[in-house]
Amino acid sequence: MSDPGKIKVERWGWYSIGINIILALLNLVIALYSGSIAVEAEMIHNVVDLLTAIGVLVGLKLATRKTKAFPYGLYKVENVVTVVLSVMTFVTAYEIARDALFAESTVATVNPWMLGGVVIATAIPLTFSHFELRAGKAANSPALIADAREYRAHVFTTGVVLAALLGQMFDLPLDRIAALVIVVAIGKTGWELLADGMRVLLDASLDSDTLERIREMIDDESTVVETKWVTGRNAGRFRFVEAEVALRVQDLDKAEAATQRIEEAIRGACPHVDRVLIHAEPAQSTHRQFALPVDDRGEIVVSHFGDAPRFALARIRLADGTIEAQQTLSNPFQGEEKAKGIRVAEWLVGLKVDVVLLRQGLQNKGPLYVLRDAGVTVEHTDAQRLADALSAIG
Repeated sequence: MSDPGKIKVERWGWYSIGINIILALLNLVIALYSGSIAVEAEMIHNVVDLLTAIGVLVGLKLATRKTKAFPYGLYKVENVVTVVLSVMTFVTAYEIARDALFAESTVATVNPWMLGGVVIATAIPLTFSHFELRAGKAANSPALIADAREYRAHVFTTGVVLAALLGQMFDLPLDRIAALVIVVAIGKTGWELLADGMRVLLDASLDSDTLERIREMIDDESTVVETKWVTGRNAGRFRFVEAEVALRVQDLDKAEAATQRIEEAIRGACPHVDRVLIHAEPAQSTHRQFALPVDDRGEIVVSHFGDAPRFALARIRLADGTIEAQQTLSNPFQGEEKAKGIRVAEWLVGLKVDVVLLRQGLQNKGPLYVLRDAGVTVEHTDAQRLADALSAIG
């Protein structure tokens, strides 16, 4: 089945070819009748862009194709095309500079219809670049974005051509100056395209904001004890994400379910992610976080779970049983009428609790399944006072 997004992107490649043909022919006619070096330079600019537009279309068609030799696809073809486009842009700048500096001096002929033609040649890329840039950003296509930026350069350069022709009407020799201004503008665009293309070809990382957002999504997974590292890279208009996490759960099926939830969260929040690879391993803990339901004063361990006024949390070092941190939090769901126990269990999971100590069990109850699915252990305690329960742990 064809990918609708890919077909839409390829369609813009065909549009670009058509626009470049129109612009090249229009500037060719004006250049032949006017003899303007600036118009001729802009026509050369259009011809080069026509060739690169064809290259863009080829890149779009090959980008997602997978073969035995390239099992991960040819995603970077688009970025190769971007680099080629930048090189062709430098060639354009060279051709214009050579004509402006060394071509024989001629007086350009300017007629109103020529000015009208240049105005049209300015309006066409201005309008087209707006829509192509929007389509390129929506598809995260570096080739389309690069092509749209090149059309923005055309808007400026054709404006310079128009100024040169208007100056010629008033006997102001601006033709060669205009051509050299076009050289500077095109060279700047070429450098930007080259830098963007090479950044991806050299496997530059995803931006820091995206990586931080991905890390936060991973940390939100209840079974994750630690996110050790997160990395990602661009490949064409697609993204690849990889991370290593330590999970509280030991069961293989539960660990696999956790990694699948992480992958789905990343794909849902970050557009154009083609592949997510999560390396999961059991957590090697040096500490454990305990939770106990206590009374309003935080001193007595109560029998109820969902109705407990408060929960005591204690972080204990496993090596010697030392309590490194302790706090008491109010139960935010004590007043709920329905499913308060389940919501309390989810709350404790979100607090990264490892063990819940209870005087009364939760057999066959919803909170127990929530805690176990997250890798939280439920243990029994006979202690009535919090201090005694914590001493027994140590």
